[in-house]
Amino acid sequence: MVEMKILSFILSAFLIIASVSLPVTKSEPYEDKEALLDFIRNIHYSHSPNWDTNFPACFLWTGVTCNSDNSRVVALRLPGMGLRGSIPSNTLSRLSSLQILSLRSNAISGDFPSDFSNLRNLTSLYLQSNNFTGSLPSDFSVWNNLTVLDLSGNRFEGSIPPSISKLNYLTSLNLSNNSLTGEIPDINIPSLQQINLTNNHLTGILPNSLMRYPSSAFSGNELSSQIAIPPATSAETPIPQPVRKSGRKLTEPAILGIVLGSCVLAFAAIALLMICSYSSTRKENKNDGGLPTTTISTAAKSKDKGEPALKLKKKDGGGGDSKNNRLVFFEGCSLAFDLEDLLRASAEVLGKGSYGTTYKAALEDATTTVVVKRLKEVGVGKKEFEGQMEVVGGISHENVCALRAYYYSKDEKLMVYDFYDRGSVSVLLHGKRGEGRTPLDWETRMRIAIGAARGILCIHSTRQSAAKQLVHGNIKASNIFLNSDNYGSISDVGLATLMTPTPAPAPAPHRASTGYRAPEVTDPRKATPASDVYSFGVLLLELLTGKSPTNSSSGGEEVVHLVRWVNSVVREEWTAEVFDVELLRYPNIEEEMVEMLQIGMNCVVRMPDQRPKMVDVVKMVEGIRRAGGSVSVSPGDGRGFGSDSGVEITMSTPTPPGSDRAGSSSAIH
Repeated sequence: MVEMKILSFILSAFLIIASVSLPVTKSEPYEDKEALLDFIRNIHYSHSPNWDTNFPACFLWTGVTCNSDNSRVVALRLPGMGLRGSIPSNTLSRLSSLQILSLRSNAISGDFPSDFSNLRNLTSLYLQSNNFTGSLPSDFSVWNNLTVLDLSGNRFEGSIPPSISKLNYLTSLNLSNNSLTGEIPDINIPSLQQINLTNNHLTGILPNSLMRYPSSAFSGNELSSQIAIPPATSAETPIPQPVRKSGRKLTEPAILGIVLGSCVLAFAAIALLMICSYSSTRKENKNDGGLPTTTISTAAKSKDKGEPALKLKKKDGGGGDSKNNRLVFFEGCSLAFDLEDLLRASAEVLGKGSYGTTYKAALEDATTTVVVKRLKEVGVGKKEFEGQMEVVGGISHENVCALRAYYYSKDEKLMVYDFYDRGSVSVLLHGKRGEGRTPLDWETRMRIAIGAARGILCIHSTRQSAAKQLVHGNIKASNIFLNSDNYGSISDVGLATLMTPTPAPAPAPHRASTGYRAPEVTDPRKATPASDVYSFGVLLLELLTGKSPTNSSSGGEEVVHLVRWVNSVVREEWTAEVFDVELLRYPNIEEEMVEMLQIGMNCVVRMPDQRPKMVDVVKMVEGIRRAGGSVSVSPGDGRGFGSDSGVEITMSTPTPPGSDRAGSSSAIH
């Protein structure tokens, strides 16, 4: 017993030393950071981007993306931030490594910034839906790497500069809804796939180089009638043939017979079509609750029940080119398909959650695989839904799964994400336990925790409105995936506020999501940053223990919650019994595990105001590895571990793998 007290004293000393140690300084784009601050200080805005000089720009600044070594800013996305006034000179133009610039959907006015000519590395420029005036730049050749140029929805005047034709890598050009005049120059760019010059005051004849595009791309101008018809004869418009004269005329009885015969044949064809349609409808109604449906792929089956993979109501299927019936893609997305392509995709069900069903869809091009989430019980209207999608789609962070596109109709709401082939953290952590399983090692679990923490902080740094910050509301292991660097990346952002609340029956259902929910949250739509911190704390405990947030006891009747179980085990000073037996094979990680355990316990205290802020959680989780690990023994200070359990965390001797484990570790399996 004396030895245990001595050990506790030594471990306490380690914690104190670790807590006052300074974090290691990471690489920062200091010059670019100063340029961004000069920009935001000299322009009016409605929504603050939360650029705090004390935080690293590459990880925590809204809309900022850096290169691999965090030495330069390569992307700046500030859509819908309420920016007003002209762009201050000598600010953004100092971001010489900038590749993507998006200032769309603001109220920026003034001329096109002349000093943007310094941004020689630009590949994508999105300035649509602002109030820019004046003429377009005369020399576009300075941006010879540009692939996407969107200046639509402004008040640009004057002619289209011929220098646009020197953008040899341009794939998309949109100058619609301006006040451009004059003739259209010869834009002969082989790589150009999309062009939109509609609703200007352009005159003259369409150049031959642009005749391959549909005439709708040039409507709303004063162009000559030569381009009023499609540029090439299509198979749908037959070429008129000369009428041959016949020496004999048909008699009236012959004409009447032909007409009657044609009517009979037409009636028979219509009747046959109606019979086939009725038969098909009855079969579909029988298979899907009476709703006629169109499957993505009739051959694609779900893994669990053998059902067709994804069905949409017929009135939502097809018509993918309709303005109100199409996929809405976000800028920077390299995916190129429409709703019809998605409906024809080979798909399988990945899972069914509280917010809807998730599918893996492999498109017919054999190179594109995406994840489609079909939402259920959406309780908001179209405007609010699309507004939330714009907020979520505008997030660009390596630890937040990017929303690539969405689809909205009265009966169907879809969201499209990238596909992560390793599956969710829940699958990696709990799947196939037993012989033949590849354990999730400690290094990967650390990266999952660090990445998820950074992603949540990025979400909390995003404004849902001028007076409200964005929260996740449904943080759990099944919503976290591994990115290309094996760090956690969080998905399903901001869906909680869109769903129709369903009152929980009594007793509450035994669902995994229940174990992640903070005790003060009764309506998921009213989640807060503090409740997100609680859910993240549960995730940390899940990574440490290898156990699900809720589970049945050995008797099978009582539901055991992970947070309560960990509290009870630690209270009995059997801390080593908390940790996943799969982690015992890795040497020299005990100190890091115990420190991670204390962070998790800090996050799951019952009182929301006693939980740490997410910015502090990120620093603590990252600090575990920087400090080299330190066993943490804390008496509690009203905000820490001690305030919830009233005990210290101590390390008992780890039980060797394969031996019987003491304590209450059998409470959850």
